[in-house]
Amino acid sequence: MVAWNPNLRSKAAIRTTDTRYFIDPSIATAALGLGPKDLTKDLNTLGLLFETMAVRDLRVYADALDGNVYHYRDNNGLECDSVMHLRNGQYGLIEIKLGGDTLIEEGAKNLCLLASKIDTTKMNEPSFLMVLTGIGQYAYQREDGVYVVPIGCLKP
Repeated sequence: MVAWNPNLRSKAAIRTTDTRYFIDPSIATAALGLGPKDLTKDLNTLGLLFETMAVRDLRVYADALDGNVYHYRDNNGLECDSVMHLRNGQYGLIEIKLGGDTLIEEGAKNLCLLASKIDTTKMNEPSFLMVLTGIGQYAYQREDGVYVVPIGCLKP
C-alpha cells in the first residue's frame, strides 16, 4: 500500500515506504501452520492478520467508489492504518483494531490527532474517522465523532 501525503500544519517528515499485505491472510496462516486455537492464544498475530483482511476489504470498497487506500506514518510516530481517498477529494481516516475498549480508545485518539494536524485551508477535512473492529454487532458514532464499525457491518 502506498503512503498518503496530506497537507499538514506541522513540518513532520512523512514516511513514504510502501506497506505490503497478503491478498488473502489465509496464505499466512497456512504458511505458519496456524489454526483457530493458535490465533486466539496469539492476539498480536491475529491482529496483524485481521488488519490484512480489513485492508483487502477496504480496497474492494474503495475501488467500487473510484478511490484508493493508502497508509500514513510520519517521523513523530503518528500512524493511520488506512486512508480511503476518493477521486473527488473526499477521504476518510481508518484505524483497524480487533476490538476492546482500550484499543478502540487508542485508535480514536490517534485519528483525532491526525485529523487535527491536517491543514484544512489546503485540503478538505476528513469525511469520516473510523475505527474498524473485528468484533461487535452494530456500528455507532462516539461523542468525538469517530465511528466504531465492526467489519461485518461493511456492505459492498
